[in-house]
Amino acid sequence: MQRYTNLLNEMINAADGAYRTAMRGMTRAERSADIGLGGDGTTTMFLDQFVERPVLDVLEKWGVNVLSEEIGWIDRGSALTAVIDPVDGTANSAAGVPMSAFGAAIVVDDVIAECANAWLGTDYRWNAHIDDPVHSRVTPHSTLNGASLSLLRPRPETWAAWSELATSVDRIRVLGSSVLEGCLVADGAIDAFCDPGGDIHRIVDVAPLILLVEKAGGVVRDAFDRPFHFEPDLSLRWSSVVASTPQLADQICEVLQRNK
Repeated sequence: MQRYTNLLNEMINAADGAYRTAMRGMTRAERSADIGLGGDGTTTMFLDQFVERPVLDVLEKWGVNVLSEEIGWIDRGSALTAVIDPVDGTANSAAGVPMSAFGAAIVVDDVIAECANAWLGTDYRWNAHIDDPVHSRVTPHSTLNGASLSLLRPRPETWAAWSELATSVDRIRVLGSSVLEGCLVADGAIDAFCDPGGDIHRIVDVAPLILLVEKAGGVVRDAFDRPFHFEPDLSLRWSSVVASTPQLADQICEVLQRNK
């Protein structure tokens, strides 16, 4: 257990150090410069690569496989794979909004053994190990009525589901960082977070949260009941629902399925 913890802590320290350097010493234009496509086929900003580079150096030293949103898949023939999202919420921090997270999970034989997440630029950290007992920290909220819900921003194809959810709950937030929002569910700060049917999430977005949320007493599932696959394929997508209770997750999924 300690071996994984040390590796995760070293990754977080590397990512956070690079992030703070970028936020302190680079302009918005420098941070947000488009440098091509990442391993997932989406645009990579300079900030993504700048933060990822020292994390990759750590993983090379440890000799483990890597699946990263930016670099993609690196196979070193290890039994361990680090699934990482170096900057989740790049658009926020590139613009100067300091709300981004680093997320990582250590996967052994398709099983998440440990995870660690950090709100970059702050001292907030979240971690969980497969052998940890479940200590319920999530809220007991079980219905959309009265819930506090965080959502990905609306898109034309998700507007019907997004607006139905938004008008069914007590409060909504759009924070722009899936990892951070999932951690807030685990903390009991919000009741749920979801991608409202847009199939936006990749395994690098989901893996850092599953163990953490489950050990906090919550649930992570796909809105359309598709299993999460821990394989080096960033083309696989899900509409993730992170909720404090199975009942609340069910109600969210019902809305998303009805509006698909």
